[in-house]
Amino acid sequence: MQATTIRRWSFVHTWTSLICTLFLLMLAITGLPLIFHHELEHLLGEAPELREMPAETPHLDLQQLVSAAERHRPDEVVQYLGWEEDEPSGVVAIMAATAGTEPNSSHTFMLDARTGEAVEMPAANGGLMMFFLRMHVDMFAGLPGKLLLAFMGILFVVAIVSGVVLYSPFMRRLEFAKVRHERSSRTRWLDLHNLIGVVTLSWALMVGITGVISACADLLIEAWRTESLAALVEPYRNAPPLVDAAPASNLVQIATNATPGMQPDFIAFPGTRFSSEHHYSIFMKGSSHLTSHLWTPVLVDASTLEVTAIGGRPWYMDALSLSSPLHFGDYGGRPMQILWAALDVLTIVVLGSGLYLWWVRRRGATSAREVTA
Repeated sequence: MQATTIRRWSFVHTWTSLICTLFLLMLAITGLPLIFHHELEHLLGEAPELREMPAETPHLDLQQLVSAAERHRPDEVVQYLGWEEDEPSGVVAIMAATAGTEPNSSHTFMLDARTGEAVEMPAANGGLMMFFLRMHVDMFAGLPGKLLLAFMGILFVVAIVSGVVLYSPFMRRLEFAKVRHERSSRTRWLDLHNLIGVVTLSWALMVGITGVISACADLLIEAWRTESLAALVEPYRNAPPLVDAAPASNLVQIATNATPGMQPDFIAFPGTRFSSEHHYSIFMKGSSHLTSHLWTPVLVDASTLEVTAIGGRPWYMDALSLSSPLHFGDYGGRPMQILWAALDVLTIVVLGSGLYLWWVRRRGATSAREVTA
């Protein structure tokens, strides 16, 4: 590689790394506890605990659960009901002052499906784990914060690619993974920085790309609403406002009959951003490990309870659905969590050593100018 080309790639690598490093350090540090969020929620007492009851205790129907939620927060409306994978008798309810209230202003709690009892979820409403999640997702700055982090993620990907370009000719002069312990501290850290960077390369690229996709969630959901959802509800464009929604009791059975072999993940009530003013949207998922993260919306007329449409999945919504569990290592149980945590720590070392190397080089250049002045 020519010297001029190396200098150009070095400039790209240096400045893309420097611009995004502090943000990435924040993301790596806040992301570490999020990998173990289920375990930490229980440890911190932020996870909901349902009462012990006989296994054969029957569940209430959905409308009874909706009524229980409305009794718990009488001045609000139900936006979503979802099923908790780790708690078969738990139904997560999200409520707010209006159906269209933005997510960060909603209140989340769990309903005991057997009794309708409401159990608070501190982790979803301002607990320590929610602090880590908000910092990781948008730095408490909403969409501008998400877009800023998406831009930092793009810079991170460019920094990785440029680092690989620089590393390839560099390693031709050395054995792979060699750390020159006999050289200066800066050289040793450079070798470690390069070595750990190569070891975490594929993971860092994957986490960077999935992070960018997740950070653009609001834009992707709005694109889905504008394109796919708008087409599905076009016949209702001039329909009069919904006055009274039909009871939600049979929604799951209706959606299951429409999508055999699938199971419900969550229900969006009329007026929310995942439904229309005239529909319940029941989001069904597959039964395999992969398809359990892919949604198929079933739109049910909120007045007649007739299925009016079964939505397809645009590629960008599939990418969004898959990016979050892959980003946080939710696919492979405890072994994958441990692997993700180890790679996260190594990434923190890479980021910190990169800052150290830049500082030492800058200080050396300053000292050299002072000597020759």
